[in-house]
Amino acid sequence: MLRTIDVICSLLGLVVGFPVLFVLIVIGFFDTGSPIFRQKRVGRDKRPFILVKFRTMHKDTASVASHLASASSITKFGHFLRRTKLDELPQLWNVLKGEMSLVGPRPGLFNQKELTIARDKYSVFDVRPGITGLAQVKGIDMSTPELLAKTDAAMIRMMNIKNYFTYIIQTLIGKGAGDRVNKG
Repeated sequence: MLRTIDVICSLLGLVVGFPVLFVLIVIGFFDTGSPIFRQKRVGRDKRPFILVKFRTMHKDTASVASHLASASSITKFGHFLRRTKLDELPQLWNVLKGEMSLVGPRPGLFNQKELTIARDKYSVFDVRPGITGLAQVKGIDMSTPELLAKTDAAMIRMMNIKNYFTYIIQTLIGKGAGDRVNKG
């Protein structure tokens, strides 16, 4: 049932949101020269997939979790995209392809060993990763791997249609702080 909702919502989002996506791509091209960001992430059953997002950091930024990246790596337009969560829109393509869900644990990087171990312990990799979820609306990011894995596991146990839409609505109205970056 939730997969059907994922397909319908992601397809609708891509079609209806195409003008916004196009404008953001054009602005992103002028901002960084490369508006789309692709990165290998850990998916369901720990299978790799290529996550797509709007680029919010300079092209030469190291491939690390956001909390390890320097705040100076984020462009002015990138700050806007992150604050409004518009940087996540291209992930609707990942949802449509079946690599992600609208709601689920945020996909980590393969070099985040501590997070992968914690998520393994709580069987978080049994589900598709998502664009948003309980951890995101509570402001829990990848800088606290054990807490994040426990929160993801709790979300998975409590997942139903009501919670699914609650997390989406809370994300759309701006609940949650988004990924932290290193201020230093």
